[in-house]
Amino acid sequence: MWFGKAFAWLIVLMTLGVSYEVLVRYVLGRPTPWAFDISYMMYGSLFMMAGAYALSRNAHVRADFIYRLWPVRTQATIELILYILFFFPGVLALIFAGWKYARSSWRYMEVSQFSPANIPIFQFKTLIVAAGLLLFIQGIAQVCRCIVAMRTGEWPQQVEDVEELEAVLLSERDRGAVADLIGDTKHVGLSGSEGQGR
Repeated sequence: MWFGKAFAWLIVLMTLGVSYEVLVRYVLGRPTPWAFDISYMMYGSLFMMAGAYALSRNAHVRADFIYRLWPVRTQATIELILYILFFFPGVLALIFAGWKYARSSWRYMEVSQFSPANIPIFQFKTLIVAAGLLLFIQGIAQVCRCIVAMRTGEWPQQVEDVEELEAVLLSERDRGAVADLIGDTKHVGLSGSEGQGR
């Protein structure tokens, strides 16, 4: 889980790098030769390393308009079968292909072809393997969740983590509405008791 959170900080670095590039390119008229390479490597790193984290949070897109209508045991059984038939072979292919690319990239110390700065990218290709390994480990955890759900008939509770901003804002709005309602009720109650006292 901490891999996804640690790599999320790349958003801040990428924002600073792109902002710097915009400043020097359009204000000072002196573009940098490295900005494009750094931005796509940071974004690619973020995207790859957050995959396992997103899987653990159930954040990947899925077409579950039928799936959600099934009982939990059926959901878990179907999910387990899909992990075995599609997920693990795909992730293993990613790991082995990534290993091949990373090994050859390290062998000749590959640099970027997209800019004159010749930014090294061999370390970036190593992240393909790391991302695949993290996905594989998270896939094992997901299979364990499926087995528990098949046995108990309910999905195991996931560890609390971050929430989407939309959910936080809706929760705060609902709490504010309840507080307003309670305040109005107290006000009405006080008004009613004052009226009775007269």
